[in-house]
This record gives sequence, structure tokens and C-alpha cells, in this order.
Amino acid sequence: ADGRNRRKEPKALKTYNALTHQKSFPPISLFRLPSDLSPLLLTLIHTHSPSPQNGSNTYESKEKMYYFLQCLVLSTITTILLAFIVTVIICRYHFHTIRKQSIATLNKNSQKKDQNAATTNDKNSLIIAFYHPNCSMGGGGERVLWKAIYVLGDLYRAGMTNINVVVYTKDAPSKSYKDDLFQHVKSRFSITVPPSLPLSFVHLHDSVDTSETPKRQSMIAQSAETVKLAWKAMNKLTPHVYIDTTGCAFTFIVAKLLAGCTVAAYVHYPTISTDMLSMVFERRPSYNNDSKITASRITTCIKLIYYTIFAIAYGIVGSMSSLVMVNSTWTHGHIQFLWRLASNLCIVYPPCDTKSLEDLPLENRKDIILSIGQFRPEKDHALQLRSFALLLKKYPDDTKKTWNVKLALVGSCRGPDDEQRVEELRNLSASLDISDSVEFVLNRPYPELREYLGRASVGIHTMWNEHFGIGVVEMMAAGLITIAHNSGGPKADILAPFKGNMTGYLASTEEEYADAMYEALVESKRTGDDSNMKMRQLARESSSRFSDEVFVDSFKHAIVSSKILCR
Repeated sequence: ADGRNRRKEPKALKTYNALTHQKSFPPISLFRLPSDLSPLLLTLIHTHSPSPQNGSNTYESKEKMYYFLQCLVLSTITTILLAFIVTVIICRYHFHTIRKQSIATLNKNSQKKDQNAATTNDKNSLIIAFYHPNCSMGGGGERVLWKAIYVLGDLYRAGMTNINVVVYTKDAPSKSYKDDLFQHVKSRFSITVPPSLPLSFVHLHDSVDTSETPKRQSMIAQSAETVKLAWKAMNKLTPHVYIDTTGCAFTFIVAKLLAGCTVAAYVHYPTISTDMLSMVFERRPSYNNDSKITASRITTCIKLIYYTIFAIAYGIVGSMSSLVMVNSTWTHGHIQFLWRLASNLCIVYPPCDTKSLEDLPLENRKDIILSIGQFRPEKDHALQLRSFALLLKKYPDDTKKTWNVKLALVGSCRGPDDEQRVEELRNLSASLDISDSVEFVLNRPYPELREYLGRASVGIHTMWNEHFGIGVVEMMAAGLITIAHNSGGPKADILAPFKGNMTGYLASTEEEYADAMYEALVESKRTGDDSNMKMRQLARESSSRFSDEVFVDSFKHAIVSSKILCR
């Protein structure tokens, strides 16, 4: 009777009771936790769960807790993955809408500019955007940018009339911005932007820190800032092809993953390299490895872990690129190691204006040792001063009394930090008692730099692991006997033997630089040997391997063969 009067037990409650009374639990077939995580969870359960008197109840309680934690972890992972997928889908749709609007706007502007231009179907239009916030600067990276745009102008004239080129810049807009910038590019780099090429700018001045004193940031903070800036850029204009010419690989997260762009990169210098990891491991002080860190094993270990994690993340985002162009054999080796999944990796040497320097005379040079480069910490101008001081001290009769050798440091300052660095270099030259023999030439126009290249006899370059070294090529093309650091691009590419002969000197220490300067500048005069003249001629000939024409052909071949411009 009691059985007949008993209310029927709900199905859910019956399932629950059956589950809680069984001694083992069904395996989770869709996902399984890693085997090394299970002991950790069991330890956690054993430590924090109560200890019932009954042993079997204790076992069942631990099993229940373990099963619950498994479900919790896997459900959390599933939720995160689903949220990520939904976010990507929403962003792709969002940027697809912006891209359609961008195409219509650019085509409309092109028609206004040129009434005779052929009407381009919005479906066939191709927007190519360059991420280069400092496009108005005058460095080697900017030369690559404008020469690459020049190549696209060639393709446009050859019949690829469906392209629109865009440059993301942090400069503020003005009515004469475009004309002023083109004039600057022509005077600084001798590059004329094709007037027929549809070229526009997306100004990001309202999204960057314009304070006079830049903040020193870690690699993670800098990468986060570039991601933020790329997000702002994509929201203003979304291209089909995104080309990064600054080395900001973390912007690929926005461009490739969220916006669905085809990504290409021209890498001047890897953000992190195995050489940097080795430097931290060996506890060698440097401008990016403070002596306070190298003095402690604990801080060195922490920094090494930080660098390793960053290198893995850098490799993952870099592998999103469909075309990777690097500027030297040294950079190629590091990028090939870090960006292991990236496709179409090739060397495209940066464009160097060798032709305009080849008409400078090789004879009647002054006793000047010339240094060219921005006053950045990695350029290590202090090594140049110490090496020059050692030269004067070691060979006083030849360098001071007979030929009165001078050192000229020609370069630009990016801001207050660089200006402060120049002041420190002036103080260093004074402490070394060489101020009368050292000249600082700051922020001068290119014609004046060319004049120094025509008068100097020897060129010096001291940056460790310079990725390429455009300044080294320019000095060789101008006929200087060049002394560069025995590492990086100068060692692997520029000063490599040409036709079986030396084209310059490589050095690492103060003594090696001092001896090389003496041999290049003084020894040949004393012996009457013409080997230095032969070296000048050979160096000038070998510099043609890095000319503008070689870059144009290599860059054009890379983008055409990779088919990144095909929709």
C-alpha cells in the first residue's frame, strides 16, 4: 500500500541519486583534462576536503569533487573558446562593413581628383594600407616605405588601376600635409611619389601620446600600444591588404584575426631575438639589459622567463603573415627561427641611394673619420669616442702632429632623450681630452651630409647586431673605407668579401677599432701602398648590390609572386 501511495520520483532526481551513489563516475568523452593536472586536483581535494569517519565515504567525496572540478575547468575553457569565436565573428562583420564604406569613399575621392579616371567597380577595388605611423621621419625605414609606394605606382601605371594606397600616420592633418610630405620625401630620399597613384592618409594623431617626453616602456607595453593603435586605424579605414613596415607584429592580431586582412610585413629588426636571450642568460650589461638586473641571478632568471614567453607570443603573431620580407641575412635567420609558420619568407635588401654617391671623387680626401646615424643608445657612439681617443693616444705622432685626424659624428635627434645623449657624449669627449678633434653635426639636411661623405676618408659604425646598416652602404658607395661592427648585417652581407677581396674592416673592441682606423687612414700614407684605393673602388662596386633598382625589382617580385594582391 505504501508503495502504491508513494508519489512517483521525478526523473531528474532519480538520475541525481543514481549518480551520487555510484562509486565511479562516467568519463568525459568530449574533453579530458591533461594527465599532469589530475594529481594536482586530487591533492587540492585531499588538502581542503573534510575527513569523514567512514573511509568509503571519503573516497566517494573525493571522486565527486574531482569530477566537479573537471566539469568546471572544461566548461570554463569551452565558454572562453565560444566567447572568442563569437567575438571574432562580430569583429569580422564590423570591419567588413567599414571596408565596404572605405572602398566607396576612396573611389569617390579618386573620381573627384581625376575626372578622366576610369570608373572602378567597388567589387574589384583593392585597398593596400601601410602601417607606418612615423611616415614623415627621415630614417631608413621611411625610405623603404616610400620606395615600396613607388613600386605600387609602377604597378598602377602598368595597368593595375584597381588599387588604392593608404598610409596610417600619427601626424596631424593639414591642408598642405600631402604636398609638404611629398616635398620632404623628394628632398630627403630623392623619391618622387607617382602623382597618378591614388594615395591617401589616415591620421591617428588623436590616438597617440603627443607629449614631448616619450615614456620608456617594456616590450609588452609597447606591443599593447601598437595593438590599440591598429584597432583605431582599422576602425577608421579597413583595407584588403595590410603591410607593416615598422616591425609591429602584434598589430597582426587586429589586422588578420579580427579584420580579416591579408597581412604582409617588411621586417627591419626582430622585436626580440635569440641574441637578446643569450645576452640576458650570460648577464651581459647593455642599453637594454641594465647592470642592476645582470648583478642578480634572481632578476636575470625572471627577465629570461619574461623574454622567453614574449618570444613565443611574438612567433605566434608573426606567423599570421602571408608574406615576410626581411632586410638582411641576419634578420632572415632570426625571423625564420621565431616565425616558424610564416609563409613566403624572403630577403629584400633595403633601398640605398648609391647612384647619387658614385660620382663623388675617390682622391684628395681629408683626414676625417665619419660616423652617420641617429643618436640612439644602440648606435653606441661612446665606443666611437673611446676608440678614437685610443687611436690618438696610441699613435700621437701620426694622428695629431702629421695629419691632424678629426672625428665627425653626423646624425639626427628624435627628441629630448637623444639631445641629452648628445650632451653626455660631449662630456665624454671632454673627459677623454679629445674635444678639439671631435665635431658633432646635428639635424643637418642631406646635401650637407653628402658633402661630408665627399670629404671624409674613413667611415665608422659601432652598433652591435645592426640589422642591416644603410649608413654603411652609403659610406661605401661614397668611397670611404668603412669600419663596422663584427656582427649583424655588416658582417653577413655588406662587408662580406666581394670578388674574393676585402671591402672594409670589421671590429668589436676599442683596440680593434683603433687599429683598423690607423691602418685605413694612416698606414697607407706612410707606406705609399695603393691597397686602400683598391678597397675604395671595390667597396663602391659592391654597394650596387643594395641600390634602389635592386630593391624595386626584389619588392615587386615578392608581392607579385606571393599573390597577396589577388582577391
